[in-house]
Amino acid sequence: MARKPKTEGQPPPPPSLADKIDHLFRTIHSRDRGEYTFEEVADAINQRGAATISPTYVWQLRKGLRDNPTKRHLEALAEFFGVNPSYFFDDEAARRIDSELDLLASLRDSGVRQLALRAFGLSPETLSSITQMVERARDLEGLAAARPRRGRPARPYR
Repeated sequence: MARKPKTEGQPPPPPSLADKIDHLFRTIHSRDRGEYTFEEVADAINQRGAATISPTYVWQLRKGLRDNPTKRHLEALAEFFGVNPSYFFDDEAARRIDSELDLLASLRDSGVRQLALRAFGLSPETLSSITQMVERARDLEGLAAARPRRGRPARPYR
């Protein structure tokens, strides 16, 4: 599910429920595997007893074919993916969590992870210089400015 494009001069519209669920599927998984299947998500939720949900219903929510789940379903999905339930109810919380999830996804890239590990222990001044170099490189390659990170990325349960 693609995010809606930003209209010039206006803040981007808040993502839909389907956008949020799709982002969780695309972002929350370990480096050595692909996305969770609808069956894995539904089975894990059902086993925990938080709610009863079918793989088909999870698929419908992700695709936007259903858009009015119960609060228990959203809380169970949030718990599965390791995010605060406010992700589904509060647009500001969703933006913050999306930022954290994007950082988590970028750390799956071995080059990014290696750079972060090598930078550990450097002085704040040196880290600032490196940040400026990375931002300049992003500009040269036509990439968007990186967003600042607040808090810790979520971890899914298994």
